Formats: sequence, C-alpha cells, structure tokens
Amino acid sequence: MKTINKEEKVESLLELFAEHYPEPGTTLDSTTNFELLIATILSAQTTDVQVNKVTAELFKEYNTPEDFAALSKKELEKKINSIGLYRNKAKYIIKTSQILLEEYDGEVPHKRKELLKLAGVGRKTANVVLANAFDKAAFPVDTHVFRVSSRLALSSAKNPEVTEKELTELIPKKYWIDLHHWLIDHGRAICKAQNPDCDNCFCSHLCPYYKNIVKG
Repeated sequence: MKTINKEEKVESLLELFAEHYPEPGTTLDSTTNFELLIATILSAQTTDVQVNKVTAELFKEYNTPEDFAALSKKELEKKINSIGLYRNKAKYIIKTSQILLEEYDGEVPHKRKELLKLAGVGRKTANVVLANAFDKAAFPVDTHVFRVSSRLALSSAKNPEVTEKELTELIPKKYWIDLHHWLIDHGRAICKAQNPDCDNCFCSHLCPYYKNIVKG
C-alpha cells in the first residue's frame, strides 16, 4: 500500500465515494420534517427498510404532532410493533409530539440544543434531522459510519461522540453530510460488519483493515 498522508487519503476517498455513490441521501421515506423526525426515532436499532414499511401505512393515518399526541401508548404500539424497541419508541413519539405542540408551535426545531430536548432524540438523531431536514452541516455517527471510518483509519475513537469529533475535524465541512451518507452506503453494500467484501472494495488500497486484517 502506497504511503500517503491523511489529507491525500481523504481527498481520494471523497472522489471514490462520489463516483460510486453518486446520489447520497437518507433512505428513510418522509414528506415533512416531522415525518423525518418520527422515522429517525423509529430507526434506532432497526433497518430503514423496516421503518419504511411501517411508516408507509402509519403516515397515511398520522402525520402531524397533533395526530400522535392524541394517541394512547397502546394504540401507537399496535401500529409500530414490528419495529425493535417499539414500546419505548411509542412513548417517545407521543411525548415528543406533545413537546412540539407545547413549546415549538408544532414545528420541528432546527437547532441541536432544542432537538436534544425531545423525547427519544439523542445526538445522532438530532444530527440526522439537522442534515436531512434543514441541510445544516452535521455528521451523524451510526453503526455503519462508526465501523467504516474505523476500518479506513479516519477515526480511532472508541465511541460515536469522539468519532464525530475526529471526523468533523478531519473532513472539510462542505462534505460532512455527503460523507455521512457515503459511509452508510459503503457499510451496507461492501464494508459489512460480518464478512466485508474487501476483494471487491474500490477503496481497499486505502484501507488499513484490508492490509492488516484481511491480507495479513
């Protein structure tokens, strides 16, 4: 593997990801900022595919804070019970809807500090909403981003919060949103948690994991 500095490596990776994943973006289906917020809460420890199956029906009946705030926890649980942790998520969604109505006139706030006050919204969810609903520079770190950035040695952190800090210090701000999506796409398609397809990876020549673990 040719030795290059980290800045050159990042530049090469950005070019390769842009070439292979030309349309970066969230795979969660939504038509409003509120729907995106709800879908993102539902997506924790659940695939976007499964969330989309549920929200395709759910949003036909309920798609505003008023709709969800009026539901009982048991009613919402029945609608989302094919999703992991559905009981907690039902509670969070109802509470978040109530907070939005009471404190934000039913609108999804566009500042991280305010988003983090909502039930079931942690830093990753807040960053997803900022990036995808408001096009604000943010770098959500999910399991794919954490894994792929570690294997590529873009980050050496042991937790998502520090990973986010390292990536935002390393990557030019204008690429934060796209690279977040690219790392997810790559993690789903090639750099999987189990049995990554390193032999068919277009960036294996830049990957220490491939050099040290796969090739030995």
